[in-house]
Amino acid sequence: MEHFQIRTDLALEATESIRKQNAEHMSGVMIEEYDAMEDVHISKVRITSKNAAKNMGKPMGTYITLEAPGLQESDEDYHREISEELARHLKSVLPDIEDEKSVLVVGLGNRDVTADSLGPGTVDNLFITRHIIKEYGKQAYRASKMHSISSLVPGVMAKTGMETSEIIKGVIKETQPDIVIVIDALAARSTKRLNRTVQITDTGIHPGSGVGNHRNALTKESLGVPVIAIGIPMVVDAGTIVCDALEKLSHEYEGGKGSLDYFRNSTDTQLSNMYVTAKNIDETTKRLSYTLSEAINIALDMGQEGQT
Repeated sequence: MEHFQIRTDLALEATESIRKQNAEHMSGVMIEEYDAMEDVHISKVRITSKNAAKNMGKPMGTYITLEAPGLQESDEDYHREISEELARHLKSVLPDIEDEKSVLVVGLGNRDVTADSLGPGTVDNLFITRHIIKEYGKQAYRASKMHSISSLVPGVMAKTGMETSEIIKGVIKETQPDIVIVIDALAARSTKRLNRTVQITDTGIHPGSGVGNHRNALTKESLGVPVIAIGIPMVVDAGTIVCDALEKLSHEYEGGKGSLDYFRNSTDTQLSNMYVTAKNIDETTKRLSYTLSEAINIALDMGQEGQT
């Protein structure tokens, strides 16, 4: 029988899985971990070789993961601190961001599916400047230096009849941005990371890969410009919940291990096609979208340096 495969978009979880299976496969993977705040843990995973990328199932590049249990709460001050922390890490992967750039921010996902609307919700709260700068110049903002920021919500193929990559390529051809930032809802391997983890990567993104709905990649190779991807796990594979429950049973009861081994070595197409999200997903998505938008706004604000 085939082994039950639990999908994840998080490089950190892929790293944890490889560690458990075979430490030898960790060659070419560099990991740095530290606590940024009392309950905020940062993990930086750098995949530096093709073999490591193959073992991890992730492209070569840098993956920064912020884990913050408090993201579940509605504390505005806390979310502001998270936005500032995310902005620092986002600036670290944005190429030559100290110079004026044209930045296209793309919100991936379906507005009509709450757990998939993180991207569009984030774009709704961005500080968009391109149209004003083109019409009136930077002096409209009383600034001598300023990034030209535009945004796009391409929707989903079921509504547009077009691949997301086709739409984005068309906009890139017309507007010629220097950098593309894409925001998307992700799938996690662990329930403890649901709505509590943010991943930033300089490798771009494969929309829908976490839920087995593979679309054309959005990468520097496919779009022709650097692509920075930001995502938060909003859904968990249903198999994860069953597997976690059986794993807990295996530690508590002798019969639990047999059930766990049977599950891992079987294929259940019903579970592999089911994804679970939080019951308060409406409120959570709105809050997290705003937190991400603030992080992007802060990262792209040239600050006092750009003031006249």
